[in-house]
Amino acid sequence: MKLEHHPFEIIDWSSIPKEEHSGISGIAIWQTIMMGEIRIRMIEYSVGYVADHWCSKGHIIFCIDGEMETELKDGRKFIFQKGMTYQVGDNSDAHCSSSAKGCKLFIVD
Repeated sequence: MKLEHHPFEIIDWSSIPKEEHSGISGIAIWQTIMMGEIRIRMIEYSVGYVADHWCSKGHIIFCIDGEMETELKDGRKFIFQKGMTYQVGDNSDAHCSSSAKGCKLFIVD
């Protein structure tokens, strides 16, 4: 990821529209801004959320609140909790996330 020239900017997340995305179960609420080609998101997974796809996109993810489980396509599973960060590169490890209790994430990709 290269952060191209971009003027200083403050984001008031309360002013960013929310989009609802359905999973196999539950929903994900996305707030998204773009900084050139870099997508910056605040995402909330509902209780019982299960993603409906395997993702191969690279991300840097910080868990603001709650807990989620991320399963890699090779079968490994990881519990990701408040205060933790994970990162994965494009096309490195396909992953699928779920959240039994709900969570709030900050994601850069």
